[in-house]
Amino acid sequence: MIQSVLIRGATIITLDAGNRILEGDVLVTGGRIAALNPVSSGAAAHARATTEVIEASGKVLIPGFVQTHVHLCQTLFRGAADDLALIEWLKDRIWPLEAAHSHDSVYASARLGIAELIRGGTTCALTMETVHHTEAVFRAVEESGFRAIVGKCMMDRGQGVPGGLLEDTESSLAESLKLLSEWHGRAEGRIGYCFAPRFALSCSRDLLERVASLARDHGVIVHTHASENRDETRLVESETGRRNVEYLDDAGLVNNRSVLAHCIWLDERELEIIQERGAHVAHCPSSNLKLGSGIANTPDMIERGISVSLGADGAPCNNRLDMFTEMRTAALIQKVHLGPKTLPALKVLQMATIDGARALGLDREIGSIEIGKRADLVLLDLSSLHTTPRPDLVSTVVYAAEASNVEAVLIDGRIVMRDGRLITMDEKAVMADAQIQAAALRDRV
Repeated sequence: MIQSVLIRGATIITLDAGNRILEGDVLVTGGRIAALNPVSSGAAAHARATTEVIEASGKVLIPGFVQTHVHLCQTLFRGAADDLALIEWLKDRIWPLEAAHSHDSVYASARLGIAELIRGGTTCALTMETVHHTEAVFRAVEESGFRAIVGKCMMDRGQGVPGGLLEDTESSLAESLKLLSEWHGRAEGRIGYCFAPRFALSCSRDLLERVASLARDHGVIVHTHASENRDETRLVESETGRRNVEYLDDAGLVNNRSVLAHCIWLDERELEIIQERGAHVAHCPSSNLKLGSGIANTPDMIERGISVSLGADGAPCNNRLDMFTEMRTAALIQKVHLGPKTLPALKVLQMATIDGARALGLDREIGSIEIGKRADLVLLDLSSLHTTPRPDLVSTVVYAAEASNVEAVLIDGRIVMRDGRLITMDEKAVMADAQIQAAALRDRV
């Protein structure tokens, strides 16, 4: 069994506190970064005797991407819900598909999503699943070597919710607590659990308040959608008399353990609440554009000190799970209104890595390349037409690089992709099973 890995001769974009870019080696031992530029002669001798060596001369090493809003259960729905607005998209396509899921189709969907994420350099994700079969996602995460915080979707009310998704409040809470007990902290902490009430319109006030209490008691994240669409915010206000974030805050859900996806249609008071509570915003630019939901004012949030990170959302509203696309899009959609200096490349790369880790409470463990941190690392080969020349490496990574530039990926010090080939997953088998399960799912719908 390989005890350590030596990545030799890379250009290292550390994204540490000084944003250093180094030339040298990275030694990984016991899943953590043990030595970093230069590797001492003693460490190098040890490496020669015991490690797997990855030759990285002329290549760029970055921290693995951290996506803070994904739906792995929806990967099989790619292309099945295009050109629709959010509420219609949910009621007419996504909810019926989720209600038809089986354990096997959720498992196939999660494996397909994880394989795509790893191929694109994502090493960690916060993912909201559907109401049932969440254990299948956990199994896929565990087997693949991926890092994820996974939550069972919670839905105990809502207009147009299929019977297969509508839960009893007590059973929703009980199933969530069971999954938390079984999976949180598994695989030496690589797997975590979060509470995932879908959004205000699909959850009773009782459920939201009890989730807030349980999340506080267990010290875990609450992952929910907020203010994604104008119609959604109007419906919340008409039903509750409160703006979306105000209502979630009244229920106790807005705090430093909260990750709120989207946050496009916020008023001044809602921004103040997020800022004051230290809540985290997951920005999903491609999804927001494709659903016609709007453009979140992330530069204003960042200027206020609000934590903003990135996520691809789900395959049926993107339709890819590619952080390179999200970085480029996040930057470009702001520049047209606020000027070309808005959201420079370095800030966007931080949003995709260390800021995402911070949102998940993992910034002491991942998100930058520093001695002692978990070795979630991505090696890029930028010797391609679309990344030549490259006078500014950070700019090249954010604006020019693509998933095809990812050559190797390590998660927890384990090589999960090397020389452009997935190691922990059989890519052809994953795609074949996804095709079979997608066809069976359509038949059930």
